[in-house]
Amino acid sequence: MPHSILICEDDTVLAEALRGQLEACGHRVSVCREGATALHLLEEGTYSLLLLDLMLPDMDGFDVCRRMRKSCHIPVLMISGRRGEVDRIVGLEVGADDYLAKPFGCRELAARIDAQLRRTERAHGHGPTTPAVALGCLQLDPASHEVLKDGHPVHLTPKEYALLSVLVENRRPVARNAHLLLRVWGYDSTIRTRTLDVHIGRLRAKLEPNPHHPQYIITVPGVGYRLCVPETSSRAA
Repeated sequence: MPHSILICEDDTVLAEALRGQLEACGHRVSVCREGATALHLLEEGTYSLLLLDLMLPDMDGFDVCRRMRKSCHIPVLMISGRRGEVDRIVGLEVGADDYLAKPFGCRELAARIDAQLRRTERAHGHGPTTPAVALGCLQLDPASHEVLKDGHPVHLTPKEYALLSVLVENRRPVARNAHLLLRVWGYDSTIRTRTLDVHIGRLRAKLEPNPHHPQYIITVPGVGYRLCVPETSSRAA
């Protein structure tokens, strides 16, 4: 199905090439060249995905991603001519959902965008869903992509929600680090273990009564994480 995509890229030639490619796939595309403009457009409009260049005239893509994540939770695909591992790790840790180094092929870009959009659609109930579950003060309903804490909505980024969903699916055994990386980020990479830890920390900050002494997301040292379901919790079919 067509989606509305925002491209933030200061290279006019590349931006127009990307616009043409995505419009040929049926998507609606907006283009800007500055981070501040992208943040304004995200506040004013409804987009399904942000294609974000790392190097921009007014601020870098890391800063754009940090700022937008305060209120906007659409997938972010970061693109950059910098191929270093550190840049990719930082991009993922500040909230990007994927990182693609230039130069890249049109087919790879399209495949990565489609993968992010499919994950978002599944998270919003357009595909197989996990039954609703109650975990103490938390209520999770994957069918409506809703998470409540003490009856109040909790806003999670797409990656945070995807990570929580995989933990819910694997709540009886331990969810191993490699499995979480593969399921949530789409491909295995040992350099992203730190990224997984950062996202777990963010989930705990949003969901745990006391993030420093987690009750729900338990670390299994050297293995992965386990979602603890209290005995008093009840599950809804």
